[in-house]
Amino acid sequence: MRYAIVIEKANANYSAYVPDLPGCVATAATVSEVENEIREAIRFHIEGLKEDGIAVPSPTSIAEYVEA
Repeated sequence: MRYAIVIEKANANYSAYVPDLPGCVATAATVSEVENEIREAIRFHIEGLKEDGIAVPSPTSIAEYVEA
């Protein structure tokens, strides 16, 4: 499954979250690192949902850029 992620610049690092997986977050010093961290966080989050017998949400969010 492919989940949309949002990466935001913080003061001294980057953070990422997954709109379709509430509570699934990661932080790291660089964009590349936070991408790797959120990938692992998604896997861990899904594993935890399955272990708890909770349905894994299907990806529904869409990310796009628009000109303003």
